[in-house]
Amino acid sequence: MASDSNNLIAYQGQPGANSDMACREVHPDMEPLPCPSFEDVFAAVRDGEARLAMIPIENSAAGRVADIHHLLPDSELHIIAEHFHPVHHHLMGIKGTKIEDLKIVRSHHQALSQCRETLRSLGLTPEVHADTAGAAKDLAENPDPTEGAIASDLAAKIYDLDILRKNMEDHTHNTTRFIIMAKEPIDPDADNGPIMTSFVFQVRNVPAALYKAMGGFATNGVNMTKLESYMVNGEFSATQFYADIEGHPSQTNVRLALEELGFFSRAVKVLGVYPANRSGYEN
Repeated sequence: MASDSNNLIAYQGQPGANSDMACREVHPDMEPLPCPSFEDVFAAVRDGEARLAMIPIENSAAGRVADIHHLLPDSELHIIAEHFHPVHHHLMGIKGTKIEDLKIVRSHHQALSQCRETLRSLGLTPEVHADTAGAAKDLAENPDPTEGAIASDLAAKIYDLDILRKNMEDHTHNTTRFIIMAKEPIDPDADNGPIMTSFVFQVRNVPAALYKAMGGFATNGVNMTKLESYMVNGEFSATQFYADIEGHPSQTNVRLALEELGFFSRAVKVLGVYPANRSGYEN
């Protein structure tokens, strides 16, 4: 019997990926839907094959997830929530393997980056794989005692691999911020807890445009928790910015700040207005 699309939450990767674990943690009542790429995740929600998308956007140790900021503006989806997921990477091998047998370890480049120092201390050669759980799956399907994978404990269970060393991450507070996206936006009550607003913009080609565009947030007392720039279409002269701010566009100070931003920008696109997950911003 086919699954009800309204009960599916799509993610990029194979079963057992950290995104899969995030789906299960945030929406244990929904069935995770694995997709080969982020584009496929967005398409699944756009086409009605899934109701929600779980998208990793940045990691506390390795920084932003590659390509996500380029894909978000054209996804046709809206951010409706955020989730901070503690990430624990485990070194695994086929049954009976010992760490001293390993020579090569495969995983997603973000996971390898987050375990760089530990891998170096063990003398293991990292090789990039499309995703963490996929590396575990490939190892199980092509068993080799000299090869290992870095993935979640769920992946080890799914693919029947031995965990040779737990918590390979270099930093104990290794956390990935996820955003949950849907086809339709939500409009949370501005008076019912802290609100986040995410948007992208391109400033006008005039002197000090970015400085002036940002000035409205400072003068109106709006806290900007993130501001990142990236090139558009590979052009050095075309820069787009991604930003997260605290507050709802209906609040006077946020409205005035966005109006000033619009005056000095060629384009402003709100990606979502959603409840803030305060646990992710606590020191």
